[in-house]
Amino acid sequence: MTEFAEPHRRGRLKIFLGYAAGVGKTYQMLDEAQKLKHQGIDVVVGYFEPHGRQDTIAKAEGLEFVPRRTITYRASTFEETDVEAILQRRPQVCAIDEFAHTNVPGSERAKRWEDVQVLLDAGIDVLTTMNVQHLESLNDQVWQFTGIRVRETIPDWVVKQADEVVMVDLPPQALLNRLKRGAIYSRDKARLAAEKFFQESNLVALRELAMRQTAHEVEVRLGAPDETDRPAEDADDRPSPAIAPASDRILIFITDDPSTAALIRRGRRVADYLKADCFAVFIHPQIDLQGLPRAQREAIERHLNFARNLHVETRVLQGENVAQALVNFARLHRITQIYLARPRQSSWPRLLGRNLLGQVVRLARDMQVTIVADRRRGQPPQG
Repeated sequence: MTEFAEPHRRGRLKIFLGYAAGVGKTYQMLDEAQKLKHQGIDVVVGYFEPHGRQDTIAKAEGLEFVPRRTITYRASTFEETDVEAILQRRPQVCAIDEFAHTNVPGSERAKRWEDVQVLLDAGIDVLTTMNVQHLESLNDQVWQFTGIRVRETIPDWVVKQADEVVMVDLPPQALLNRLKRGAIYSRDKARLAAEKFFQESNLVALRELAMRQTAHEVEVRLGAPDETDRPAEDADDRPSPAIAPASDRILIFITDDPSTAALIRRGRRVADYLKADCFAVFIHPQIDLQGLPRAQREAIERHLNFARNLHVETRVLQGENVAQALVNFARLHRITQIYLARPRQSSWPRLLGRNLLGQVVRLARDMQVTIVADRRRGQPPQG
């Protein structure tokens, strides 16, 4: 982060990763910015969210701030990162808080991480912050053990582009003490947080997740296989090899079932771990989706778009025999692992679902077939 920007050089991205609000991510980002400033580096703050934390506010003193852009939406005024102003100012380094933030409607881009991509493309180095629960592939795991569905997420491929990921750690008990002292939120908000997200069991699990993710990011950058971040296997899943051959390729079967989103996350995360190519397919007798009932068509299109956003290659295939078409595609593309969701009674007819799974397992004897259960928090697997 200390080198002067060069023409046509993509900027470097450094992420300060935590597991909850109040662990010190923003403080560490600003501390880094102060150090760079003292080294003579041209650094500015593009966005900073202090949440009233006095120690964090003090750490920002003396840094140059680029004014935010004001946007009016539904008779209310909001402030967002002014990317154009930063580009015109053209610093060597820009600090931008809350990487996973969703921009207010009317902004040029939907997500703050997309704003950061523009700055990186312009050759500006960026410091930013995020919590591990905002990583897209971990969304289901976080929901299962906290009961809270995180709505603002960042695709894994964006984080993998970071040049450096630094974990900002604080033991859960110390974090809870900060919460009680009012160092993180106001007293009313702190009381509500302690009753929900800031339970010690949640914080311990999230901290472990952040440690494993950071270790994985380090291993990826070193080019070594990482045993610490092997995706958790469901009870009825077959284990994946610890070190995959270079030819591993993963295929995800798309349906209109809501559990397909979790299946896509699971397949994408395994593919990232194995450094494997990843495909997702939907199969229907007609290649044109317009013939499907509206609700089913919208669900399929939503899942296909979600897969594309995670950089999964998608296909819509025509075939009367779904199992045969799926396996034929798998053989043609040298697939080694097929991922299917176990059908719920409320989605597919029970017999049809079991027949399809059985046919795929029988036809794909030379491939690993993983059937992922629909795990709902507090409930046993369906089906």
